[in-house]
Amino acid sequence: MTAQSKLRFLEDRWDDAVASKLDEPELLRYRSNLLGSDLRITNFGGGNTSSKLEQVDPLDGQTKQILWVKGSGGDLGSIKRAGFATLYLEKLLALEKVYRGVDLEDEMVDMYPLCTFGNNPVAASIDTPLHGFLPFPHVDHLHPDWGIALAASANGKIKMEEFNEEFGHKLAWLPWQRPGFELGMMLKKIVAETPGCDGVVLGGHGLFTWGQTQRESYLNTITIIDQLGQFIERHGSAEGHRAFGGGKVETREDRREIAAGILPYLRGAVSRKQRWIGSYSDLPQVLEFVNSESAERLAHLGTSCPDHFIRTKIRPMFIKWNPAGDPAELKELIESALETYRAEYAAYYNKHAGKDSPAVRDASPTVVLVPGVGMFSFGKNKTESRITGEFYINAIGVMQGAGALGAGVDCTEIPQAGPAASADQFTVFQNYVALPPSEAFRIEYWKLEEAKIRRQPPEKELSRRVALIVGGGSGIGREVALLAAEKGAHLVIADRDVKGAEAVAEEAKAIAGKEAVIWTGVDIRDRKTIKAMLETAVKQFGGIDILINTAALFPSSPDGIITDAQWALTLEVNVTANYLLADEAAAIFADQGIDGSVVLTSSANAVVAKRGSEAYDVSKAALSHLVRELAVSMAPKVRVNGISPATVVKGSTMFPRDRVIASLKKYKLPFEETMTDDELRNVLAQFYATRTLTHQPIDPKDCAQAVLFLAGPLARCTTGHLIPVDGGLTEAYLR
Repeated sequence: MTAQSKLRFLEDRWDDAVASKLDEPELLRYRSNLLGSDLRITNFGGGNTSSKLEQVDPLDGQTKQILWVKGSGGDLGSIKRAGFATLYLEKLLALEKVYRGVDLEDEMVDMYPLCTFGNNPVAASIDTPLHGFLPFPHVDHLHPDWGIALAASANGKIKMEEFNEEFGHKLAWLPWQRPGFELGMMLKKIVAETPGCDGVVLGGHGLFTWGQTQRESYLNTITIIDQLGQFIERHGSAEGHRAFGGGKVETREDRREIAAGILPYLRGAVSRKQRWIGSYSDLPQVLEFVNSESAERLAHLGTSCPDHFIRTKIRPMFIKWNPAGDPAELKELIESALETYRAEYAAYYNKHAGKDSPAVRDASPTVVLVPGVGMFSFGKNKTESRITGEFYINAIGVMQGAGALGAGVDCTEIPQAGPAASADQFTVFQNYVALPPSEAFRIEYWKLEEAKIRRQPPEKELSRRVALIVGGGSGIGREVALLAAEKGAHLVIADRDVKGAEAVAEEAKAIAGKEAVIWTGVDIRDRKTIKAMLETAVKQFGGIDILINTAALFPSSPDGIITDAQWALTLEVNVTANYLLADEAAAIFADQGIDGSVVLTSSANAVVAKRGSEAYDVSKAALSHLVRELAVSMAPKVRVNGISPATVVKGSTMFPRDRVIASLKKYKLPFEETMTDDELRNVLAQFYATRTLTHQPIDPKDCAQAVLFLAGPLARCTTGHLIPVDGGLTEAYLR
């Protein structure tokens, strides 16, 4: 029978044509990538794979067995060859002789670097002994929802035996044990005691499978996971079974509008200690759960798999809202729920923390559930906020599967109970067994997890902030966007020129990552499109922290005469539009209730009177004062500042070829008609530079540096001011 004919839900993605060209380390990478490519098999960053390979030791020329195992913090779906730790297997196995017991198992982690093969800098994960002590060449440890559902069921051991009988397997069961050296010893023992063992279910945790070849390990893994899916789906479809106790409330038809309306307030509420980037999901499985009779109680129990609650915390925050009510009720309900959540989290920490525990972390939830609306998830960046939501969707799948397995079964024993936690420490509801809070704390505040956090690169100046850059499709706006990306910001690049905005967004994604940047069109004269732009930002990231506008209009005509219509348009774009932007953004800033900043672009022309640019100069003078007015009205949470550049020719859409040539003729500067646009702009820019004290042309990058200084935390005490970026233009000195 072919593998594909055995599978009902998963696909056999192994390609012999590809695999035949790979050496063993690359086959391990290939196998890992295939397993990590399907979230039904394992979640992002979850699980690990290994191979025991024969390699020549460069020290003595002898062939040795080397354990290749996923390094700490890696992701199976994207791991490369260089992401695996490599250890002398003989040395790793010898650590059993110096192991001093479960109470001191953490000290073994310091021994793993002593077993390193090949001067490999990749840190071995805490799961390394779990792979090393299993007597199989290739091992997969994964966290599929179906597998964890079995592992987190009160009748899990009974159902595992039924599964073995039905599908011809010999899976063994281990009670809950935190990952580490002790679990490695337990795995070694249970496999030795179970003749023909072809897998191990870790109570409350996950699944171990293996094979004699890379292909066999992959096939065994996906086959067992798929069969677990078949087993659970059959139980779930039993007559009379109602997932999560059945439905309690109805989904709101306007749920996405409600979500967009409440997200800034919710983001601000959970960001009072540190900022978070938000995501929203109304997937069918999310709505089925949040609308169910048992959602509140199940949510409060928390998750089971260690990989889940490291991101989702001990539990999500459930908002006790009746979707038949008024969405205006949600703000007050969020506040009361948050007060309760933080109090419970403090009690959880205080009860379980020891003298050497890491300091308490942010007590805000990372997952928020709202009946009738869906799920909100938060992380330090967009990718993490999305993944956090995916992890809780995994948890929903686990609870649903456990509930299905428990239909009509009365189980009085807790098979997850063992040396690490007694039966009375576990809580069971609808056959779902939640991890004891004491064990959850041991992982969330594990010194090894803290060390992993500390190994992460430091956050950047604008990390966790969302910057909306209007006029970001060219010139100063483009440079602001690219520099903001380098400084760690999440970006919404908006421009009337949507092709320009899209092009700059692609440049910024190469710096900040594809999920950290979006683009949108906008006409800043129109409140409707401004609202749409802001809503786009909210839906993608949860809110905004920085509003920057570099868009402006310089009127011109072949005869130098500015019409009344041009005069009106110039003031509308350069003054009124800035007011509209700030006015609409003010509502989001107010909802968030956290510090924000606005930076507008004025000009040296605001204080230098000249012939021929009256409309532009007057508009910029008004804008400069608008900065001061907005600083007063938006205080104290929002700072408003501006920059006043001298003429910026490079990259500016306000300097098309005909205007540049007109200026060159005006100042009697020599040029050739055959010159390119950039060459003509350089001649004009150099002329303008000679009129300044520094003799330096003003580059858009110079303006971007000033803009982001004012926008960021380094200027936290500066508001209502404008920074000149004019090279030292004495005519612009204020009298």
